[in-house]
Amino acid sequence: MVTPTLTTVERASRVRLMIFDVDGVLTDGSLLFTAEGDHMKAFNSLDGHGLKLLREAGIETAIITGRRSGIVERRAQDLRITHLHQGAADKAQVFAELLRATGMTADACGYMGDDWPDLPVMVQCGFAAAPANAHPEVIARAHWVAQARGGQGAAREVCDVILRAQHRYEPLLAAACGAHNA
Repeated sequence: MVTPTLTTVERASRVRLMIFDVDGVLTDGSLLFTAEGDHMKAFNSLDGHGLKLLREAGIETAIITGRRSGIVERRAQDLRITHLHQGAADKAQVFAELLRATGMTADACGYMGDDWPDLPVMVQCGFAAAPANAHPEVIARAHWVAQARGGQGAAREVCDVILRAQHRYEPLLAAACGAHNA
C-alpha cells in the first residue's frame, strides 16, 4: 500500500521545532572580514521577527551551523534561541543530539538550509525548506522553497508558512494590530 504524500501545509502544521542554518539562510551567505580578520555578518530584521513570532506561538527554534562566530552567538541571544550549535562538521549528528535533548521526533522538526551540508538533516525532517537561491540539489529535496533569497526574508517567509498552517498567524497579527490601537 502506498502512503499518501503529505502536503506542505500538513508538514508545516506538525513543526514543533524549526531549525535554521546561518550562512545563506539567515544571512545572504557573504563572508565579510575586516583587515584584522574579524568576521561580519548582516542579518535581516524581518527574519529575526519571524523567529520571535515562532517562539511566541510555542514553536522552538534552533540553529545548526558549520561555522563558529561570536556574531551568531549574539544574534541567537537577541532572538532568545536556546538551541545554538556552531562548528557542526556533522549536522546529522548534531541533529540527533538535538532530538535527544528536546525529546522531539524528526517528523516534528523543520529545517531550512541552502547547500549540501544541510541535506543530511533536511532529508530526515518532517518539513524541509530552502531559500530561493539555494543550491539546486537542496531545492530538489525541499518540501517548500521561499520566494526570497537567504538573508533577504526567506526565513520570515517560512515562519509565516508555519504560523499559517498552525492557525497562529492571524491571532498574532491581531494582537500586534491591537497593541498599536491601545
